[in-house]
Amino acid sequence: MTTRTNSAREIVAEISAGRTNAVETAKAALGRIEAAKPLNAVVTIDPARTLADAAAVDDRLRMGEIMPLAGVPVIVKDNIWVGGWRVTQGSRLFADFIAPRDAIAVERLRKAGAVVVGIGATSEFACKGVTTSQLYGPTRHPLDPALTPGGSSGGPTAAVAAGLVPLAIGTDAGGSSRRPPAHVGVAGFKPSYGAIPYGPGFAEPFFGLSVIAPIASDAADIVLAFEAMAGTDPRDPESAVVVQQAKDIGSQRIAFSPRLGLDVAIDDVVANGLAAAVERLSTAGLHITRRDPVWPSGATEDAIMPLQHADLAALHGDRFRKDPTVFDPDIAKQIERGLSWSGVDVAAALLASTAIANAFAAFFTEVDLLLAPTVPCVAWPLTQLGPDMIGGKPASPRAHAVFTPFVNHARLPAISIPCGTDRRGLPFGLQIIAARGQDRSLLAAAQEIEAILRSA
Repeated sequence: MTTRTNSAREIVAEISAGRTNAVETAKAALGRIEAAKPLNAVVTIDPARTLADAAAVDDRLRMGEIMPLAGVPVIVKDNIWVGGWRVTQGSRLFADFIAPRDAIAVERLRKAGAVVVGIGATSEFACKGVTTSQLYGPTRHPLDPALTPGGSSGGPTAAVAAGLVPLAIGTDAGGSSRRPPAHVGVAGFKPSYGAIPYGPGFAEPFFGLSVIAPIASDAADIVLAFEAMAGTDPRDPESAVVVQQAKDIGSQRIAFSPRLGLDVAIDDVVANGLAAAVERLSTAGLHITRRDPVWPSGATEDAIMPLQHADLAALHGDRFRKDPTVFDPDIAKQIERGLSWSGVDVAAALLASTAIANAFAAFFTEVDLLLAPTVPCVAWPLTQLGPDMIGGKPASPRAHAVFTPFVNHARLPAISIPCGTDRRGLPFGLQIIAARGQDRSLLAAAQEIEAILRSA
């Protein structure tokens, strides 16, 4: 189930020119959401609130206000506060929670004229690589309902891929808004840490890692969302100004790393598709060298996972001890593991995280852009945490996620854009990574790379 809806840019142009309005655009989006219920991408709607917000946008337009996202319908992930809306983190613990105010990012989207039309599904606490929860059940892949779109931003991502909305907002602490876009054939952007203010909102189980992440059909729409949300805010002491202007892609030093310098499995169709895409980019005139980051000894996702487990245990361990059955069983296992980690274990994970960040920082003193896989495989059955096999080898439940978490620990910007499909038409993605703060150069490069790949 995939349909094309107008891009955010097209919607803004149509509404600003008076050829349609925000109310009619919101009604159309609500109709598409209703028709796509079996997808289970959108878990909460509030039509009266949505249409009132859209009417307010139309009033602002009549008063002469210019808004860069005028009337654009947006889905927001179910762990980001949208004032007055039910926002649950996909957890039965928060089944009746009503957000008391907007997150700063949502506040800025509304100011830019966007209209929230629904809340997109997430796994519980955004802590799984598939999108399913005891509260709402599984979100399905738009191309094959027997498959998962991945996670944890599967709901917002599937909503964009299915044409329900042109723009969605997720979060990304380890790849949650890059891997699902790669699996369904859209674009997902993880900004530099702090580039978009985070919160106010729920206590975060990914200390110092998670970012607000726009998802759209292409990088140009992501630019619109990023520019609306980016910039420091005193309510978030971790927020930072991204001051760099975009560099021309022709002046940038570009590297390609087929496995991100990691000893991990990747399916042949993905590896060959990435190599073919890089060859097309080279033929188009981009100068690309083959180069891998050099990681410290013992740099694996296992080395840094104690941070997630310990954070979950700190937030929810007391409730887990009282009744573990209230949690998704997979999340319960993470909390139980977190309760077992010692302070030394957590400190070791922090040291590993720092070493990974330092390795990436050194790499980007000699390279401007890094091309790498987003995922090592295409989507897998809905009932599994991951595929059984990757690259012809038995795969662990997290083997599908190997190419994204280090970027979060280094706090770098990265985007996944569509790169190819397997023989069944299931997509995979090209990940483009840049140095921290170089978000605009990365997004400009992504638009040019998209154009080259689409023209091939």
